[in-house]
Amino acid sequence: MLSQNELHDFLETKYQQYNRIDFISSDPISIPHFFTKKEDIEIAGFLSATIAWGQRVTIINNGKRLMKMMGNTPHDFVMNFTESKKSYAALKKFVHRTFNGDDLIYFM
Repeated sequence: MLSQNELHDFLETKYQQYNRIDFISSDPISIPHFFTKKEDIEIAGFLSATIAWGQRVTIINNGKRLMKMMGNTPHDFVMNFTESKKSYAALKKFVHRTFNGDDLIYFM
């Protein structure tokens, strides 16, 4: 078991390693960083985390594609989503590994 000082040092090292723009830009955490509105950040982060398995490049590309499908306004999109809208048809086509359009629509 780590002492408090050892744990602090370990966490500080990890913070320095990962809290860097060069890391963020090549990681799925970059998706919520595209937004400034708290609600957009939260939804983008949730959806990005949901598809965050597989190759990082693929996750990022699919995260960007998903945000684009949502008009790059995830909060507004979620709040105004109905299955009768044309966006339903676009979301139906989304696939990331085993996460598919039906799953995404269920999330909405």
